[in-house]
Amino acid sequence: MLYLFLAEGFEEIEALGTLDVLRRAGVETKTVGVTGPVVTGSHGVPVTADLVIEDAVKGNDLDGVILPGGMPGTKNLEASDLVKDYLRYCRDNGLLTAAICAAPSVLGHLGYLNGKKATCFPGFETELTGAVYTADSVTEDGNVITGKGAGAAHLFGEAIAARFVGREAAHTVLANMQYQL
Repeated sequence: MLYLFLAEGFEEIEALGTLDVLRRAGVETKTVGVTGPVVTGSHGVPVTADLVIEDAVKGNDLDGVILPGGMPGTKNLEASDLVKDYLRYCRDNGLLTAAICAAPSVLGHLGYLNGKKATCFPGFETELTGAVYTADSVTEDGNVITGKGAGAAHLFGEAIAARFVGREAAHTVLANMQYQL
């Protein structure tokens, strides 16, 4: 199972576009409210999370975490000790860590991108401490997947889904959505 963290001010397309691709692919993904059970995105869209972070469980069924960007969502994610605890848990256990737009900066600030290739929203490159910046729409390096921004949300979701259902099945999801590849 994947946890997709939602903090007040998250970028709606990055969260919900990614979530939609993952669920269409059959990848079990739960939204986790970091700042409460109903979290409002950066463009005023309220989303009811599947669970709140205090009720989330680390364990054998956790495969990784996803951080959508947006402002102030990214700052609110980084301010959460529980989010940082999950990121550390994923790193220490070889689980997937995925972040898009401004959110890869959280990984950079924690030192989790040292020596890894990564991408982010233009202007946040200097926040990717220790990373090799690619400027690609989506960058995969080991257990870390990063995305550039809202326009890359479906490709970001496809890259995550491919880890669990295979590249061809993930690609088929986008093709069935009429995504022009």
